[in-house]
Amino acid sequence: MAASGKFLYEQDGVYIHSSSERTDEYNSLNPGVLRILDKDGEIVVDWRLQDDNLDSTSIPFAGKDSSSVVEWSQSPRERIFRGPNHQNSYEAEWDMVNTVSFKKKQHTTSEGVIHFVNGQNKWLFSFSLADLVSIRMNEEGMGWPVLTFCLKNGITLPALHFHHGGNNMLIECLKKYIFFTESPEDQTILLVSNQNKYLYQPFENLLEEKAYNIVQIELSMRHDIQRQEPVSFEEWTQALDEAGRILNEDTIKQAIFRGGLGHTVRKEAWKFLLGYFPWCSTREERKILQKKKTDEYFRMKLQWKSVSEEQEKRNSKLKDYKSLIEKDVNRTDRNNLFYEGQDSPGLLLLYDILMTYCMYDFDLGYVQGMSDLLSPVLYVMENEVDAFWCFVAFMDQLHQNFEEHMQGMKTQLIQLSVLLRLLDDEFCSYLESQDSGYLYFCFRWLLIRFKREFSFQDILRLWEVMWTGLPCRNFHLLVCCAILDSEKQTIMENHFGFNEILKHINELSMKLSVEETLVKAEVIYTQMANCKELPREVCEIVGIKCNTEVDSSGLKNNQCLKMKELKNSDAGSC
Repeated sequence: MAASGKFLYEQDGVYIHSSSERTDEYNSLNPGVLRILDKDGEIVVDWRLQDDNLDSTSIPFAGKDSSSVVEWSQSPRERIFRGPNHQNSYEAEWDMVNTVSFKKKQHTTSEGVIHFVNGQNKWLFSFSLADLVSIRMNEEGMGWPVLTFCLKNGITLPALHFHHGGNNMLIECLKKYIFFTESPEDQTILLVSNQNKYLYQPFENLLEEKAYNIVQIELSMRHDIQRQEPVSFEEWTQALDEAGRILNEDTIKQAIFRGGLGHTVRKEAWKFLLGYFPWCSTREERKILQKKKTDEYFRMKLQWKSVSEEQEKRNSKLKDYKSLIEKDVNRTDRNNLFYEGQDSPGLLLLYDILMTYCMYDFDLGYVQGMSDLLSPVLYVMENEVDAFWCFVAFMDQLHQNFEEHMQGMKTQLIQLSVLLRLLDDEFCSYLESQDSGYLYFCFRWLLIRFKREFSFQDILRLWEVMWTGLPCRNFHLLVCCAILDSEKQTIMENHFGFNEILKHINELSMKLSVEETLVKAEVIYTQMANCKELPREVCEIVGIKCNTEVDSSGLKNNQCLKMKELKNSDAGSC
């Protein structure tokens, strides 16, 4: 009987060397097959003898409703199954989560377990990826790679000897489901990040099943939308009264949405857009606020600065944050003059701010990707304290993206899927046929708000436009739709499969035009807002009232509503 579940990885020639009393030879070489399987949403790592016929469906493996114990049981035999051809992964470190399981399964709260099987071979094992703690990697003296899996409760499995290679492909496959960090004490050990265990749970379980009555919108009709010049220093000054208050918040937001900001204005305007400065505050009130926030910042900074080496040895969490921040800072925007050179003041500030954020939000601490969000903010602010509080405000918006459950990421991917289905049902069906229907390749876009997709200067423009909150809720999802609309012809005409789609999307990095993307995203919004049969679910995602006419500007006459207002509207408004 063939093994059940979807084969994600398979490698033969993976040996377990049993111990020998002699030092110059092995008493027994146990050749086996190592596999990674998706068993109804449970990602399982499985090893068994290469010449055995074992039925993997009978092998007990990690179950979410079991306690963490080691169990032994008998297992029948199965025949060897040759999985699909191995394909290279194009992800780079944490940048992309390419594959996430969406199969329906019941959620449970208990921890998983590791089960060994004691049949004719005592080494046979299978465990849930949720139980993986670390992987030790080293080269055997005879020349082949050796990996050792370490699991929860201190369980260490027998070392696996990759006589025929394939170890790197295994690590790349695992990276699709979990994040690894290098151990600060030992570079041969990959630690599983605590951000991982919810990544491969089914996204679709987060929402109730709904029958979406999707009406596709044709994007062939283009509205006459023109981008404007950035808001200049003179225009910004004229928007303030004598006391320094913003005269008309809506007017200045519309101007920023239309053309962005001149660079000389950003240092002050971003503080308003991010919510660090209240829009109604006076110049004097802002000075008082900055003084208060400066004192608060340096009190938090002193907390980690004053930790001694002895204290740090007993604070593994802080030590891990520090190690990860050091690693990420050293590779963040190093081609930018502000962060260039080994002793760059910009890098030192980047490090200090991220360490201080760990004191501000110790539960979240530091997660890979945050340095990408801070870098442009610090570049614009050129001030440690202001950059910190603007970063705090930015993180407040994206906090759920980085939390352990990653609820924000899952919800956004579902919402994006709904929007794309509305806009282009044919393209959605094609993506689904290529196992790409849940838009895994957009993960990086959403996680760090397109930071690695546009040039540094373009990302400044894109972020300030999105921070206006115009023309609707979740405008960044329409930016995703705009990019995908531009690329669908290339993807479909070339019959790209899963890996080709991922590769193509990755290679768009630094080749996208921010102005063209913003125009197309606004066109999509305008057409959606003018649709008379827009599904209520879509109305809720973008926060607009259905059956509402908008002009070609998509701004002054739109009826953008907050979610609270939408829920109080008439049931027949959609």
